[in-house]
Amino acid sequence: MTSKTLTVPAAALGTWAWGDSGEAGDGYFGSELTASGLREVVEKAHAGGFTLWDTAVVYGMGHSETVLAQALTGYDRSEYQLSTKFTPQAASDGADPVADMLEQSLNRLRTEYVDLYWIHNPADVARWTPLLIPLLRSGKIKHVGVSNHNLQQIALADEILGAAGFRVEAVQNHYSLLYRNSERAGILDHCREHDVRFFSYMVLEQGALSGRYGPAHPLPAGTNRAAAYNSILPRLQALTDRMRAIGAARGASAADVATAWAIAKGTTPIIGVTKESYVDGLIRARGMDLTAAEVAELEALANAADVNTRGWWEQELPPAAATLDE
Repeated sequence: MTSKTLTVPAAALGTWAWGDSGEAGDGYFGSELTASGLREVVEKAHAGGFTLWDTAVVYGMGHSETVLAQALTGYDRSEYQLSTKFTPQAASDGADPVADMLEQSLNRLRTEYVDLYWIHNPADVARWTPLLIPLLRSGKIKHVGVSNHNLQQIALADEILGAAGFRVEAVQNHYSLLYRNSERAGILDHCREHDVRFFSYMVLEQGALSGRYGPAHPLPAGTNRAAAYNSILPRLQALTDRMRAIGAARGASAADVATAWAIAKGTTPIIGVTKESYVDGLIRARGMDLTAAEVAELEALANAADVNTRGWWEQELPPAAATLDE
């Protein structure tokens, strides 16, 4: 009953910002996205072999899914993969909230199935995970992933699915040079040992690791990103300077280095794409072979920065030893 093994490109394409209409006060980034501009992003991404699109109901409360479907118009369904999410906090009061939310996503995405469907957070693993099983059996979901879960919650979801012949095939957590808690909690090791694909999000820490910002050039005032990161930019200077230098030697940017680091760690980074140039960066990152010494140096500089970028929505992840001792 198990489905065909999940295979994905070197990086996934994030569409969180596509839920931003560009209207003042709407969305997260205040970006001015156009249908023609996003279509150009899709065409360049697909030409470069990046064909996995990650979205969610709560990205603009359906707007991201709708815009993504429009941008993919004309492509055969076999030419791309869709990844979207069930978010417990947005569930309906119906008899089967997971099926209801999925059906709404399928309608917006103009498709009959989702390649990868996520439980967005571990609000109640035992309650929501069983409701995925009939959707897997029907073929409306091809693969299941869990996001923002700790090791015990991943194991519980896997046990529930396993009883029906399915399994957790992907984990999606915040993972960057500045936030390696999934590694310390043993989740990356678990994924390697059980053939589970680990997707890393916030690899660029909302731009703080892009190399475009620093004490003299902070993130735009008044934004959530500025509130979260501007105060720590001085502590990131040594790291971002070294990332820029490593990138410059390869004709690449600091952002490309951050993405290449995530790939070198065996993860699939989810990178937000709103401009064609971002796809160029993914192509450079995919072809960049960081040495073990460079990876170690970047991690040492990140450790020295001593910052905690855990999001308000994230739970603390116990270190691997603590998990094993329980």
